[in-house]
Amino acid sequence: MTTFVQFHLLTSYGPSNPNRDDQGRPKQAVIGGAPRLRMSSQSVKRALRESSFFALDLAGNIGTRTKQLQSRLSEYLVNRGHSEKASVEAARTVAEVFGKQDGTRATTLAFISPEEWKLAEDLAEKAAAGETLPKDKDLKKLVLRRADGAVDIAMFGRMLADDADFNRDAAVQVAHAVTTHSAHAEEDWYSAVDDLNKAEDTGAGHLGETAFGSGIYYQYVCVNCDLLVENLGGDAELATRGIEALARALAQTTPKGKQNSFAHHPMAFYYRAERGTRAPRDLSGAFFTPVERKLSDLKVNNLEQGSIKALEQTADQIDRCYYDGTAEAFLRLNTLDGDGRLDEIVRFAGDAVRGV
Repeated sequence: MTTFVQFHLLTSYGPSNPNRDDQGRPKQAVIGGAPRLRMSSQSVKRALRESSFFALDLAGNIGTRTKQLQSRLSEYLVNRGHSEKASVEAARTVAEVFGKQDGTRATTLAFISPEEWKLAEDLAEKAAAGETLPKDKDLKKLVLRRADGAVDIAMFGRMLADDADFNRDAAVQVAHAVTTHSAHAEEDWYSAVDDLNKAEDTGAGHLGETAFGSGIYYQYVCVNCDLLVENLGGDAELATRGIEALARALAQTTPKGKQNSFAHHPMAFYYRAERGTRAPRDLSGAFFTPVERKLSDLKVNNLEQGSIKALEQTADQIDRCYYDGTAEAFLRLNTLDGDGRLDEIVRFAGDAVRGV
């Protein structure tokens, strides 16, 4: 039986624009016929990978997503005393293991583990020194790894278009975060004054606009604990550190779009962690009808408490109809009434992997 850990978080954002669309506005979605603000799963995963929790707790076990492997290998070889011509040729030969190259850059992003990067450097140095490297698939087998120590690759997966044998199925699924209530993007018109303009021109030195939004976001994340351990070559200790870093980061990490303009640094005010062998289910259905439309039915008078009650009510209803009212093991943190502790949720998640 597969063990899953599921995380459900509610986080309040003041005026902010953490994840922008192609026009610079907060991303949006229509759910249940009502407009919502949204943060893409991709932006959330990048924020997690760049968080201090991953950087400190998983140091040396984080991959690199880049098109610049060839240029970095070439630079590495030149710094090691090889000629520029030999360095460029050797770097290109090895970089092509991860995908097609266009000039000094790859045509697509490659997700590279620390182990693979080190192997690429070693092989590139041998090639620059005049050693003949194996060709094609034989060379790939010397560099690419199906199981390695890159926790973020094990969590979020990767796709190598040129060689599916070395793809990685994601052990962690991350949903788009959406507001539990109706919400719209707004426009802020602003002006800036020329400090040295004291008399001649009384108008603004600059006019501009920026978009923002505000709301309570529901975030759902599902972890396949067995696959996480498998992706890490059976290293349960590293997988445990990984899920604990994830559990800690989810509550305190946000995409950083326009952060200097809005200083958004929210922490989740509600956090529910579940573990067990049942089929995963998210609780987004709790918010298909915007929370503000059912506050009286929920017997609360604010969006925070309404969002919590709608989520808990939906979880209870699913348990009652599918599992005779029996819930899987879970822990909660609720800052509105001071219940629960983050450290307890972190340990709770880690124990799920320890038990695999």
